[in-house]
Amino acid sequence: MRTPWLSIVIPFCNEEENVRPLYDQIVQALRDLGRPYEVVAVDDGSTDRTTTALEAIVKDDSRWSVVVLRRNFGQTAALSAGFDHATGDVIVTLDGDLQNDPADIPKLLELIEHYDVVSGWRAERKDPFLSRRLPSVLANWLISMTTGVKLHDYGCTLKAYRRVVVENLRLYGELHRFIPAIASWMGIAIAEVRTNHRPRRFGRSKYSIVRTVRVLLDLIAVKFLLRFSTSPIQIFGGLGLAVGAGGGGLLLYLAGLKLLMGQQIGGRPLLLLAILLLILGVQLVGMGLLGEMMARVYHETQRKPIYMVQRTIHGVTTEGDSNELGQ
Repeated sequence: MRTPWLSIVIPFCNEEENVRPLYDQIVQALRDLGRPYEVVAVDDGSTDRTTTALEAIVKDDSRWSVVVLRRNFGQTAALSAGFDHATGDVIVTLDGDLQNDPADIPKLLELIEHYDVVSGWRAERKDPFLSRRLPSVLANWLISMTTGVKLHDYGCTLKAYRRVVVENLRLYGELHRFIPAIASWMGIAIAEVRTNHRPRRFGRSKYSIVRTVRVLLDLIAVKFLLRFSTSPIQIFGGLGLAVGAGGGGLLLYLAGLKLLMGQQIGGRPLLLLAILLLILGVQLVGMGLLGEMMARVYHETQRKPIYMVQRTIHGVTTEGDSNELGQ
């Protein structure tokens, strides 16, 4: 089998009835691709017959492989496992519940020739409004405003990535939906395309309103990583100096009352607040210094660069120039 140009990564969790129809639709969608492809199916701790259904497909089609996780680790971990096992230059992700339409994959592949990430946009979602669509609209707006990477639909799993984008990512929590924002530090080019979204036919949805809280918490982490991962002293030190300056100002004010006006300040709550602010300021600066040390250890021990090279251009040295330099 030739090295695939395209890898399709699909996480499954209790989707036994969707496996075979999804296989047929992928085969139909990529019939005219003209390039070798592979499908990496990740069974994320299914408790039904999803694994059996996937194994049957692998026996029929050598382009498919299955990664079976020991338990349910969540969609982010399943996608990360798929990325680790994918070998294609372009990686497309989609859900295993048939709500993403494989017929949209060629549209993403047309744009990936010119972009680093192509994100699907479920413009007409077939999900309940209050429990799914409304929280999604609010979350997408908040993520776009916070990260500066504006997308209509961060939650759409149907996306295409150049390999260089995903091979440098370390995912955890619920960070799979933030991949375009996390990768933005590379200076990536992102496109968004409308995709077909279908109602769920088989199985039960794994999403709930509780996940919105997790998304908000992960958004805080992503914002911190994007802005201060290489220099945490800037945020902790800045806050520490501001808080400490506030405490110092209050102490100067109280000292003035004591020395100039003879007032008693020992029992005033304002004195306790000033001391608290000073201590908190020192602690924040200390946290910044510790974070700075940890960031340096992280980058230096892993030799992780703080930049991403797109390409290198070299000048052409003629034979005459080489002889001249050797003289």
